[in-house]
Amino acid sequence: MFYRGRRLRKNHVIRGLMREHALSAQDLIYPLFLMEGLSGKQEVSSMPGVYQYGLDALEEVVKELKEAGIRAVILFGIPQHKDCMGTSAYHEHGIVQEGIKKLKELDEELYLIGDVCMCEYTDHGHCGILNEQGVVQNDVTLEYLNKIALSYAEAGIDMIAPSDMMDGHIASLRNALDEHGYYDLPIMGYSAKYASNYYGPFREAAHSAPGFGDRKSYQMDYGNGKEALREIEADIQEGADIIMIKPALAYMDVIKEASQRFDYPICAYNVSGEYSMLKLAVKNGLMKEEVIYETLLSLKRAGADLIITYFALEIAKKL
Repeated sequence: MFYRGRRLRKNHVIRGLMREHALSAQDLIYPLFLMEGLSGKQEVSSMPGVYQYGLDALEEVVKELKEAGIRAVILFGIPQHKDCMGTSAYHEHGIVQEGIKKLKELDEELYLIGDVCMCEYTDHGHCGILNEQGVVQNDVTLEYLNKIALSYAEAGIDMIAPSDMMDGHIASLRNALDEHGYYDLPIMGYSAKYASNYYGPFREAAHSAPGFGDRKSYQMDYGNGKEALREIEADIQEGADIIMIKPALAYMDVIKEASQRFDYPICAYNVSGEYSMLKLAVKNGLMKEEVIYETLLSLKRAGADLIITYFALEIAKKL
């Protein structure tokens, strides 16, 4: 006698009963690009269906998110002013700080996650403060990340997510938040963030491309897997509440390994390049639209509990 697996695949009912993983709107986090000085919204040319929003255009997207069942967003700011110290990132009336207030006015239950970094705000496009040689200074940068996080907390953010990849940033942020009474504000660490080529479209959307060089001295080498586990463990020890792997599709081995080793919530960031590739493949008839659902479900199967994805709003409407 041999194994007859097809018995449990006969029709859609039995296949549904046997399905081991499912995707729901509650698993998804939608990235929002907030642009200072913009009236209305404008599409990102390299990311069809993704927009930069002025504060006056948020009511429309908030309504869409609520109707689709998406209850969490991660915020990225695009300021009008950039300088070498990234001062717009922690200004009391910065674009993200004002966006937090506006979004809470529109929907007080919408869960807001603030991306904490400096690349969108510095005139050189790097994720921290540079020395005279153009090298990012790790410990000095921590002080500025603390300023950003505290300004978000004061504005009413629900969670912070530092994406800078500075050593010791989780411990530094946790201490700063606790010292100011924000004990209950959780941190989602970009724990395993690779120096990836999949970020190209995001850098157009967020106006965050480095003005010179690259970010390989602080983001991870994409040839490494064990290093990711060390980074994740360090973030957990420093006080991270959620760990993230970014990008997602080319790093599903890391997601799986992390899910098996660490008993912590895991977020997978389905990044801009992954989004644009699938969008173009579907548009050109190379794949069926169902590939989007298949892709996001595969991240759940790999071990992700949460997924940040530009597909969130689109796919949630179909679930």
